[in-house]
Amino acid sequence: MRSSPTTKDVVRLLIAALICCLGLTLLAPAGQAAAIGGKGPQPTPAPAPKSGAAPQSATLTAAADLAAEEGRPVPISERAPLRAVKDKSQREQSLAKPQSAPGAAGVTAVCNVSDFTSKSGAALVQQIKASGLDCVNTLFQLTGSNAQAVFREAQMVTVADALRANAANYPGDNSTSTGQLVLFLRAGYFVQWYHSDDVGSYGPALKSSIVGALDSFFAAPRAADVNDANGATLAEAVILADSAQENAHYLGLVKRMLTGYNSSYDSSYYMVVAVNNAYTILFRGHQTPDFLPAVQADPSILTVLRDFAVAHDDLLGTSKSYLAANSGRELGRFLVHPELQSAVRPLLKQLLDRTAMTGRTSSIWVAMAEMTTEYDAANCSYYGTCDLSNRLRAAVLTVSHTCSPSIRILAQQMTAADLAATCTSLNNQDAYFHSVVKDSGAVANDNNTTIEVNAFDSSADYQTYAGAIFGISTNNGGMYLEGNPATVGNQPRFIAYEAEWARPDFQIWNLNHEYTHYLDGRFDMFGDFNAGMTTPTVMWVEGFAEYISYSYRNVNYDRAMTEAAKNTYKLSTLFDTTYDNSDSTRVYQWGYLAVRYMLQQHPQDVTTLLGHYRTGNWAAARTLLTSTIGTRYDADFATWLAACAAGSCTTTPPVNQAPAAGFTALVNGLTVNFTDASTDADGTIASRAWNFGDGTTSTAANPAKAYAAAGTYTVKLTVTDDKGATATISKPVTVAVPGLPECSPADDTRVLGKNCRRTNVSNTVGNYSYFYLYVPAGTTSVKVTVTGGTGNADLYYSPTGWATTTNFTQRSVKAGNSEALTINRPPTGYVYLSLFAAASFDKVSITTQF
Repeated sequence: MRSSPTTKDVVRLLIAALICCLGLTLLAPAGQAAAIGGKGPQPTPAPAPKSGAAPQSATLTAAADLAAEEGRPVPISERAPLRAVKDKSQREQSLAKPQSAPGAAGVTAVCNVSDFTSKSGAALVQQIKASGLDCVNTLFQLTGSNAQAVFREAQMVTVADALRANAANYPGDNSTSTGQLVLFLRAGYFVQWYHSDDVGSYGPALKSSIVGALDSFFAAPRAADVNDANGATLAEAVILADSAQENAHYLGLVKRMLTGYNSSYDSSYYMVVAVNNAYTILFRGHQTPDFLPAVQADPSILTVLRDFAVAHDDLLGTSKSYLAANSGRELGRFLVHPELQSAVRPLLKQLLDRTAMTGRTSSIWVAMAEMTTEYDAANCSYYGTCDLSNRLRAAVLTVSHTCSPSIRILAQQMTAADLAATCTSLNNQDAYFHSVVKDSGAVANDNNTTIEVNAFDSSADYQTYAGAIFGISTNNGGMYLEGNPATVGNQPRFIAYEAEWARPDFQIWNLNHEYTHYLDGRFDMFGDFNAGMTTPTVMWVEGFAEYISYSYRNVNYDRAMTEAAKNTYKLSTLFDTTYDNSDSTRVYQWGYLAVRYMLQQHPQDVTTLLGHYRTGNWAAARTLLTSTIGTRYDADFATWLAACAAGSCTTTPPVNQAPAAGFTALVNGLTVNFTDASTDADGTIASRAWNFGDGTTSTAANPAKAYAAAGTYTVKLTVTDDKGATATISKPVTVAVPGLPECSPADDTRVLGKNCRRTNVSNTVGNYSYFYLYVPAGTTSVKVTVTGGTGNADLYYSPTGWATTTNFTQRSVKAGNSEALTINRPPTGYVYLSLFAAASFDKVSITTQF
């Protein structure tokens, strides 16, 4: 969703499924998130925060490697090594296969949590081995008494000892269910990290057993087989070494994995993943107390990383560029330790000198440069990495294009046709969005006005540059950063990339999903990301973004329809979805299904829910979902899911398009004739509501309005179509007393007077046109208006001395030249006015009346 350092901040970590190419990912299991026994995990109070990064979450499925996310910038210490990504051929193969790892053993027909909570000893081990990997994956979501029953230390010791015995005869594939045992242990460490009060502590007994189990596995001869059958289990075992926080103990394994890699691995995706996972042992090792002493005792890991980067320079610029880039990234991360800096500096310098900020070797250069900036900034000139973020932005995001006053694009490479198509898609989405949510304008304190779309040329360029420029994690499909919308001048932006796998067609991945996050944040969600997450809102935030993205583009959501057939979740369970208790399937596909169901079947409940969200009444929204609605719709939702899977969701439901509001104004002195120019693409305008800005209103189609006094008034027209959708437009309208004379004397154009004007005022940007006015005693107010001409003249007033941008008591600084001030109870004598050229202006008129 959204994020920020403070209010309504955001970085909506763009998490919208990279289906045919990349995929969805979150800090939660990414295997099938089937609710065990028909019920999903319930939210629990967050435990006391722990230092360092959490163990890695559940295994990613083949079709869900990466996702677009919404979040916030994160410190580099929390930015993990780049994730392994399938190349095009591997993605195509994985999409044609079941979503279980290669060599998976047979699976049980049903996955019930009671099958695990009720067993211990050999029976538990047998249950794990008889279950499918997808089933074991769901255990990452356990909490409360279930977590304690399944993952207490005695259970973990039992399974670790079973893994040790199993590994002694490891056959090089998962035919003996080694993978299930490894995945179970990973799930235990993951759940215990987040819910230690539920699970209990882990101590020396488990440490001894897990080291024995992993030592046995890594020593197995067939664990060195170079193929996917072995690689899938090996990759999980490497992560288990990290989850168990045995990072120092397995430094030798890291060196073995890196020195053993060669081009024969490249045809096996899972073997490459296994090698890449070795970097995670280094990444989180810095947060364990025995890691630094181990490296000090044997610093050879530093040269192994340098040597890997040099030996595999040919990977840079290819689909496996991340593998070489991570070697430089993790070498640079050792700068965090002052004790190692003298050893690391020359190795980094050598690699930086042989690579470059842009081009084929940019991924490793930027990765290393980031580390020097963070951990050795005082020596940036030695490395040649000073002012890194600004240099990268200037060198990479060289295309700047304004779609509209509310949308600007910064891109690495886009043609004029690409820019035009992207702008059209975003601009047209506004009306569709508003027709669905039926909002009445931005939420309170949201001052965002323009979204900045940053588009890199490919997913690889995004991974290379986005972290260093914007301070974000790039192990995702993009990210939305909202900032603090309560701050005037805040710049919301989302960072995305071209889907290179879709070429020759041009597509910015997750474009409409992320733009929905921006609109939803402005018009539906009060406060910042943290405020919105005080209660579970992820079902709406991500599910609604998916719904708008697919329905607006009129694209069938095949993955969601596939999930609907499984009837995995009750609607009441989905109300509890969070980023921590859910995988990408639950967040995105099931979020979409839940939101689509609510919009179609219970629109009034959605209206009530959004009313609470828009005012920040999170408790009332939660009560609506969990108490007022509760389980009442569960049975109907199940029926709806069956119909959806059978085909009712294959077409986008017709959604009323909101009207487009517009009007023209013909001014004659103090009288204005208004003409409604609103349109409705799929219906008619049923009613109009005018507000003339002076306290008067009208419901006529084309009203005439006579103002009592000259000035600039903000006129607002709200139109409603025949299906109830509304649209509003506001415009400034300036009226003046006809025939006001030029002020005198003619030879001093600075002088203003009673009921007169100065015309044809011009100036260049940054300069002032000064005026002064004598106010007679007894004057109750003075009206000053600025009209006409071109450019942008801002109006300033000071009762003492020349008015400037730093010396004023009143000002009017709108865009253009429609400015107005009313000076109440002005002092007798001279007062001072000025027009400041925010942009060069010409033929402007300034009028004073009293």
